[in-house]
Amino acid sequence: MTNPTRFETDQLRRLEDMRKTFDKLRAERIRAEGEVERLTRELEEARALALSEFGTDDEGQLQGLIEDAQARNAKLADEFATALRDVESRLKQLGDER
Repeated sequence: MTNPTRFETDQLRRLEDMRKTFDKLRAERIRAEGEVERLTRELEEARALALSEFGTDDEGQLQGLIEDAQARNAKLADEFATALRDVESRLKQLGDER
């Protein structure tokens, strides 16, 4: 058997480097595919939950429900603050009457 030439040795080294890169990319692809499968399952579970809880899995409708709930919460917080001020005012009046 003859000794490999410098060109052949360089080509073998280059092929080995490319094989390592290929193996690394293949492993990354497999991980990415697994991640896509996991995220797809999570999305489907979230959609099913939204559908059962809110009657829809449409993002726009869900965003509208969230905005409505935030507006209701803000209104209720304002009403509660007003009620607290009224109670505080009445207590102050009672204290002043003594």
